[in-house]
Amino acid sequence: MKTLTVFALVCVMTAVTGAAAVPEEKADKDQTADINLVKRWTRRGCPKGWLKFSNRCFRYIPTPMTWAKAEKNCESMGGNLASVRNIMEYHKLQRLITTSSHEYKETWIGGTDAQEEKQWFWSDGTPFLYSNWCVGEPNNAWGNQNCLQINVGAQKCWDDLQCHNQRPSVCAKKVRKCLV
Repeated sequence: MKTLTVFALVCVMTAVTGAAAVPEEKADKDQTADINLVKRWTRRGCPKGWLKFSNRCFRYIPTPMTWAKAEKNCESMGGNLASVRNIMEYHKLQRLITTSSHEYKETWIGGTDAQEEKQWFWSDGTPFLYSNWCVGEPNNAWGNQNCLQINVGAQKCWDDLQCHNQRPSVCAKKVRKCLV
């Protein structure tokens, strides 16, 4: 509760005055940690290691995992596998991947049609309005390709793939805002 109160107070102070948080030398040890956390969130909008774009934070996870394990991993960090809302976001995700891995790695994002074939949705619940499918995709080859990978082939487009395959992934979550 103390952390929440300090967070709310600093958010209000920062919003109203544009000033920095309470000087750390005047805070006790617990308050210093709380204030550092608040500064990190209010200054960047995203935790360390996450990239801010629009109103969301994105993070590339280089460890290959199945789609389900990748989704659970993103959930453990307060997000989901990334949804893509437009071509600018897609290019931003590709830039994030290439900056981290130095190549266009085939990577999981949050699209799936596992619940009902040909009914694609995002694991974060947003509408599936934008897509960049490769020619002839999604094709559900071998009858069970229900998960979405990106950066496929020369066009770096989207492909449906069996979910048990292991790929790196991109997580996304909303930018944290002040609670007041």
